[in-house]
Amino acid sequence: MDKWIDLMFGNSVGLMSMIVIFGTIAVAAFLVTMLVVKSSEDKK
Repeated sequence: MDKWIDLMFGNSVGLMSMIVIFGTIAVAAFLVTMLVVKSSEDKK
């Protein structure tokens, strides 16, 4: 586990890749939420 933490946060490349991964997940979650809200508004 220490090896993974060192790999992720020990250098800037690992940190940037983690930011990209979490950013992608956040954008995807936002788009799914917008889709659900829009589809529930149409049914009313």
